[in-house]
Amino acid sequence: MSVRIRLSRGGSKKRPFYRIVVADQRAPRDGRYIEKLGTYNPLLPKEHEQRLIVDQEKVAAWIKKGAQPTERLQKLFAGLGLCEAPVFHEQPKKSAPRAKTVERMKEREEKLKAAAEAKAAAEAEAKAAAEAPAEEAPVEETPAAEEAPATEEAPAE
Repeated sequence: MSVRIRLSRGGSKKRPFYRIVVADQRAPRDGRYIEKLGTYNPLLPKEHEQRLIVDQEKVAAWIKKGAQPTERLQKLFAGLGLCEAPVFHEQPKKSAPRAKTVERMKEREEKLKAAAEAKAAAEAEAKAAAEAPAEEAPVEETPAAEEAPATEEAPAE
């Protein structure tokens, strides 16, 4: 028999109220349960003392016996220090990008990084040029073009 610590819904339509119960995994959600461990009212603010009422000793005893809390209860119990928080993966494997898409994303990042570096280098050069005093290069006098002796052409006969 597999035993779970789970929420059993009560309350009216659109006004949920849950009992925290230990039940056989095969039993219906709101059906027969072994023991009631507390209550959970999600409509109350998180700071309210009546939002989560739990008999922590009983919960610890059932977890020690092997009862598995649901993910929602595991998250709530982790806040109380009764068990470890569940591990949630940010991105499911199904919707993860394919290998070729990841490769394209890396190439794009590299191009953007190279462009940013080139821009930063150009700005640094411009800043250095603006800060450095303008040095005047000595103007070299170019010698006048030497006149080549004119060649005399033989008159045509």
